Amino acid sequence: MMTASPPRWWAPARTSLALGAALLLTVLGSGMAAAHVTAQPGWATQGGYAMVALRVPSESDTAGTVKVEVTLPAEHPIAEVLTTPMPGWTERITRIPVNPPLRTDDGTVNQVVHTISWTAQSGKRLEPAQFADFDVSMGPLPEGADQLVLPVVQTYDDGTVVRWDQPRAADGAEPQHPAPTLALRPATGAGHGGETAATMAVGGSAEAAGTGDTAARWLGGAGLLFGVIALIVAAGVAGRARRVRQRPLNRHGRPPTAPEPRVSTSSGGRRSS
Repeated sequence: MMTASPPRWWAPARTSLALGAALLLTVLGSGMAAAHVTAQPGWATQGGYAMVALRVPSESDTAGTVKVEVTLPAEHPIAEVLTTPMPGWTERITRIPVNPPLRTDDGTVNQVVHTISWTAQSGKRLEPAQFADFDVSMGPLPEGADQLVLPVVQTYDDGTVVRWDQPRAADGAEPQHPAPTLALRPATGAGHGGETAATMAVGGSAEAAGTGDTAARWLGGAGLLFGVIALIVAAGVAGRARRVRQRPLNRHGRPPTAPEPRVSTSSGGRRSS
């Protein structure tokens, strides 16, 4: 019994299926990564001031977030820390002494902010599949560091506590609960001659954050749409190949494409009908 070879379109069908699956996994993976607690816009200028938004999503399918607490690094004390009121949330700030005291334009600072917590009031919570920005203005930022690590503790109303405090591995791999991190870049100029930390914090950072989020949403949506289209096309091609394989073969071992001519003989010779 002769075995038919795979149709010529089987290879592209298999390739399309693999491509579609890979794209879907990539988009889903990026969506999962985006659900981490992060510090937006992700960077600031050394020695300047910055408005940092702690972006907190509720990852639970059933429980809501009712408390968020961030810890500022004691090894890099920050003289001035201000918060924005959150409607429906109660704020609490703890301070620790700093030695030696910090000298600022407004005088000497003997205590600095150590933790900031926001607790949801009765009947209030951050619902599943929602996120909120908890804004903190801080400065002057340290000049001798390339980043600020801002661990966050997230508490849900079912008692679950998630600690976002894990550092990145040496090879750059992301842990399950990475700590929000603010990268610190050297200042590129001062006054009117270059970018200042205040300009970045008030205007540039917010614009960059909004642009980055919008671009990420568009890229994620485009990747998901392309993956779905690839899967649909691959499924159609695979279905066509399956139907062709199920058709009976002619005497040449190929699927018939048109009725074969019937040949009859008579005493007068050979003719085609």
